[in-house]
Amino acid sequence: MSDGLAVEVSYAVPGAQRVLALRVPRGCTARQAAALSCMEQLFPEIDIGNCPLGVFGVEVAGNYRLKDGDRLEIYRPLENDPLEARRRAAR
Repeated sequence: MSDGLAVEVSYAVPGAQRVLALRVPRGCTARQAAALSCMEQLFPEIDIGNCPLGVFGVEVAGNYRLKDGDRLEIYRPLENDPLEARRRAAR
């Protein structure tokens, strides 16, 4: 796959972060690359089929076509909703 794309796939939880370098085929989508990373073997709580994804901090759809050098981020659900936290603080 020497003609593929070089991408990074990252995931973080409090106290742990992994960034994996990967070569994926041209035309690979964000969701496909997330699955190819096998990140769920390191973090079993990840739902690769449904989790939100981003590239360089910008959320993207699962069918986003990756570009050479992209950093794909696998997001986890927020522990605290920022809007709800502001409401609690205002009370």
